[in-house]
Amino acid sequence: MSQERQLQLVTSVMISAGFEVSEKFTLRPRSFDLIARDNGTLLVIKVVAHIDSVSEEAAFDLDMIAEHLGGVPLIVGERAREAELERGAVYIRYGIYAISIATLYDYFVEKIPPLVYASPGGLYVNINGDALRVLRERRNMSLGDLGQVLGVSRRTISKYESGMGTTLDVAIRIEEYFNTGVVESIDIVRREPAEAGPEEPKKRQVPGIPIEFLEQLGMQLHTLRGAPFQALLTFDRHTILTGYGTAQKVVKRAALISNLSKIAKKHAMCIITDYHHQKKIGRTLVIGEERLHDIEDGFELLDMLGE
Repeated sequence: MSQERQLQLVTSVMISAGFEVSEKFTLRPRSFDLIARDNGTLLVIKVVAHIDSVSEEAAFDLDMIAEHLGGVPLIVGERAREAELERGAVYIRYGIYAISIATLYDYFVEKIPPLVYASPGGLYVNINGDALRVLRERRNMSLGDLGQVLGVSRRTISKYESGMGTTLDVAIRIEEYFNTGVVESIDIVRREPAEAGPEEPKKRQVPGIPIEFLEQLGMQLHTLRGAPFQALLTFDRHTILTGYGTAQKVVKRAALISNLSKIAKKHAMCIITDYHHQKKIGRTLVIGEERLHDIEDGFELLDMLGE
């Protein structure tokens, strides 16, 4: 399936689920493809054919963008290694959940959460450890007793009751033995998946961007590589999607950044090197670098962004 078709399907699923979805953009490389929001959830979505193609650096950008926008990163793909992604299964790529379009549909449209996650060696599930302990104790069974029934060690049963996942086969045996469910569904929109996220790469510089001046205004700058905006600025609990460059390059991005900021409910700004004024393109403040240097502090900039 082409990526164009994948994007169309993902967009259709999210719209069917009641989400507002951002416009498509064609920059390459790109750390994400879509932003989608409903009343309580913001998703930053990367759409790929092979989830293995998402590099650690791209995963870091995806995760950082989601964090600063108050959302959740999500990878939607077709294959992992040489196999198709299983429907109803969750995969993890550098700490970020990855699912198929079918699983995306089941979760957001049909309200059917996935139960299994893929890990080296096969498919696994999360056990409700407290529920398993209660069931065992009601039958006056020791850890060793239950271990014998399931064909695992006493220590393994203890780990299950402490929250360790298990194989699908063992989970089925547990539920058949107690005649009740102990498997916990996976919440895709949970902010922090169980596996550790990507490590932060070395600090990147955006050539020409006035980093020192922005920091003097009290702002923190987080540079990006594959987003329509080259940086995220944070100040006084506000986040600003920020583009930078010549007028020819920046003006083309300003409308897209405006659309993304509208859905994310954040500010948007483009700094132009060869421009001496300021104007608005949609929600995006387009400001010349010389004019930017006239600003005294971050609050003045926030006032300009909010006009």
